Parts: sequence; structure tokens; C-alpha cells
Amino acid sequence: ETPRDRNDFDSKANHLGDGSRTPVKTRRHSWRQQIFLRVATPQKACDSPSRYEDYSELGELPPRSPLEPVCEDGPFCPVPEEKKRTSRELRELWQKAILQQILLLRMEKENQKLQASENDLLNKRLKLDYEEITPCLKEVTTVWEKMLSTPGRSKIKFDMEKMHSAVGQGVPRHLRGEIWKFLAEQYRLQHPFPSKQQPKDMPYKELLKRLTSQQHAILIDLGRTFPTHPYFSAQLGAGQLSLYNILKAYSLLDQEVGYCQGLSFVAGILLLHMGEEEAFTMLKFLMFEMGLRKQYRPDMIILQIQMYQLSRLLHDYHRDLYNHLEEHEIGPSLYAAPWFLTVFASQFPLGFVARVFDMIFLQGSEVIFKVALSLLGSHKPLILQHENLETIVDFIKNTLPNLGLVQMEKTISQVSEMDIAKQLQAYEVEYHVLQEELIDSSPLSDNQRMDKLEKTNSSLRKQNLDLLEQLQVANGRIQSLEATVEKLLSSESKLKQATLALELERSALLQTVEELRRQGTAEPHGPEPDFMGPRPAGD
Repeated sequence: ETPRDRNDFDSKANHLGDGSRTPVKTRRHSWRQQIFLRVATPQKACDSPSRYEDYSELGELPPRSPLEPVCEDGPFCPVPEEKKRTSRELRELWQKAILQQILLLRMEKENQKLQASENDLLNKRLKLDYEEITPCLKEVTTVWEKMLSTPGRSKIKFDMEKMHSAVGQGVPRHLRGEIWKFLAEQYRLQHPFPSKQQPKDMPYKELLKRLTSQQHAILIDLGRTFPTHPYFSAQLGAGQLSLYNILKAYSLLDQEVGYCQGLSFVAGILLLHMGEEEAFTMLKFLMFEMGLRKQYRPDMIILQIQMYQLSRLLHDYHRDLYNHLEEHEIGPSLYAAPWFLTVFASQFPLGFVARVFDMIFLQGSEVIFKVALSLLGSHKPLILQHENLETIVDFIKNTLPNLGLVQMEKTISQVSEMDIAKQLQAYEVEYHVLQEELIDSSPLSDNQRMDKLEKTNSSLRKQNLDLLEQLQVANGRIQSLEATVEKLLSSESKLKQATLALELERSALLQTVEELRRQGTAEPHGPEPDFMGPRPAGD
């Protein structure tokens, strides 16, 4: 295409814009001009084909753009102007657009809520992915639902026999977390004077903002806590992060205990059945109000006492098993320390551990002794078959936790019937007496004896404080019971007075009736008026 051809093209366009016709020149034009002339130059219907020029050498023409307005006058026809909208129409359009935008935002929020609820349901399914050892019947579930839905339940004392019966028959898995909170409320109502060792009331979210010196130990144990459970198996997944938050917050709240191995399993069991903050609250309840924190103290003296108490229980209840274990020098610390520190969660199936927690929330921390004693006693014949230390310990640690759901449920039913509270107290005193005797009889130097005496003294002081707290709680209960008795006596005297007044009123009414009868019989005419109505025979 030459400049001259371009000028010819522009001149033709100008003529067409003026509405004039431009004859087709006989000389050869450029392909752009030929296309333009072919489109812009109108042809009559009677024109013969010979009048059109031959453009076959140009090949196939490109299609017209679909966005280009189609006009009868060609591509340069004027575009029709849109009709102007009134202010009312514009206002309606704006209102419609705003409403649509609001609707879109609401739909987006609802979608986010739906996604969050789906994630919550998925997490709940993951959390409760374990096999129950006591399938809960519909009737028992209905009983639990009625108790949980009672208005103002946190201030109402429920019948303990009814709760024991319900826990014995089973706890529905999907309501277990809520039932544990309900049992904690009932425990507080039954024991209205809390221990003096209550922690400072610090908000959970505030604790999460701080740093803890126990971070390294907590992170190491995260992967060891329920490694096969889908909720905790993902490294630094939702389960491990929530567990880390709970353990970190507790280590900041309880500076004396901080973090101890075994706590992660206790917190993990709670986290499987409730939310993160609720699990932290229940962990505080178990540690401070149920007394579990004593066994996690750095000196571990309480754990040693617990091992001695378990040994004495075996001696009293299963003497042959106790002798067999003593013969092979197997103390409870070789197999039972993880049972106490993790509440059986590190070795036993989750369904069994959940049932143990049901009983702990109902009866207290002595349930751990009951479960250990029942497990060893019910499997005594199998343990007695082994004749060396390695096989006995291996059986108790590895084989015993996997002996079947029926045996585990039998263990739970035995636990609900046992009462060993007085024996545990006696064994604890016995332990301290034996420790004193050992110190006195052992040929130690003065420094060693002083060190032992100081340690014993500190432990006795702690024990003293615990006993003082228990004494204060007992005194508080006695005072409350005495006040209740006084109220009952006063109400009884009031009832007696009211009964006396009613009897006097009754006798006065009877006298009145007799007088009226006499008056009625004294009259010669008229039927006797029926003041009393029909009377039973013999009245």
C-alpha cells in the first residue's frame, strides 16, 4: 500500500460521509480499499455478475466484528443515542444495586458460617473417633438430656444415687464433654468450700499472650501424645496447636507444677470432648479441686506415696499376687506410674480411658487406685503364670491394656462398688511413719541425717497444710450441716405449732357441729339440717 492509495482511500471515505457515490475505478486498488469498496458501494439487484470485480485472489475475507453496529448505511452510520434515565429511575437502580450488594455480603457471611460449622463437625467426628466400651441406650441418653436441660442446673443439687446409676449405665459419647461439666458443677455444690490452693483467676486468652519457659518440653511431647489418633496425628495441626495452647496456659497459671510429662494426655482427653477453653477450665478443676496436681509436683513425693498405697492395697486384697510380684522384685513404680500420671491414657484404649474419666468426675481421684486394683485383681491368674520380671512387666504394660472390652466394662462396674478412702488415708500415715523409722535406724552422717530430716520436714509441712485444708473443709461442712439442722428443727417446731392449732380448730368445729345438732333435735318440726353432708360409717 502506497501513500497515494491511502489518500484515495481517505477521499472515498470523505465522499461517502457526504452521501455521494464514488464510482469504482478500473485500476487495481490495495486489498483494504477493495474490501471497503465492496462493502460501501451499493449494487442494484438487476446488476449482472460481470459488473463486480474479481476479488478471488484476495482469499477468504475476515468476518465482521460482532461488536460493530450493523447499519443500512454502512459501518460509518451514526450510533443511536441512549434514552436518558430520569432521576427516579436512577435512584431505583441504585437502590436495587445496594440491595443486591447487601444480599451478596449476607450470602458470603452465611457461606463462611456454613464452612465453619462443617469444619467443626469434621473436627468433632475426628475427635470422637474411638470405640466405646459401654454402648449407651436411648433411655439412658434421655435421662442425661433431661438433667442437662434442667433450667438453672448449676445451682440445683441432683440426687447422687440417680447420677451414679446413670454413669454406671453409660455416658453418650456426643454428650460426654457436657456431662463432665455437669458433674463438675455437682461436685462444687456437694463440696462448697474449695481448697485454698485455688489458682489466680486469669483469663485464658491473656495467658496465651505470654511466653513460657516450658515451651521446649511441651513441643517435644506433642508428637508423643496420642500419635495414632487422627485429631492429633498431623504435625502442628489443629489438635496439636490446641493442646499446646492448653499446656502453655497451665504452665503459666501453676508455676509450682509448670509442665510435667503425663499432663499432655490428661489435657488431650479433655480436648477430645470439648472446646479448647472449656478443656482448660476442666483441667484446672481436675488439678486443683480434684487434687491431681499433687502427683505432678517436682519432688514427686505424692507419687511415691501413691505407689506405696497401691502396694498395700494389693497386699490386703490380693495377697498371692502381691507375694508373686515381691518375689520377682516388681514394685508398682515399674508399671503403675504411667497409669497415675496419664490416668491410663498412654497405654489403654480411649473408650476405656473415657469411662475412667466419667468415674473420676463422679467420685474423685481415688478412682485411679480402684481401677488399678481391679485390673490387677481380675487378671491375677494370667499374671501368676509368668515366672520372671521381664515377662510379668511386659504382660502388665502391653498385654493387659488389650484384653477386650467386656473385661474393661467389668472393671468399671467393680470400681463403682469399691470404697477405699479410709484405707488410703491410713496407708499415707503409715508411709510417713516408716520413713521416720528408716531415718532413725540408718547409720548416716550428721549432714545426711540433717538433709533427710529437712526433706521429711518439708514434706510433713506440705502434708500438714493439706490436712489443715481438709480440716477446714470438714469444719465448714459441719457448720453448714449444723445450720441446716437448726433450720430443720425450727421448721419442725413451726409445723408442730401449726398442727396443734389445726387440731384445736378441728375440736372447736366439732363442738360447734354437736351444738347445732342438739339445737336441731330440740326443734319439734322440720327436718334435721345436714351440716356435715354424707358421713362414712363409724365416724
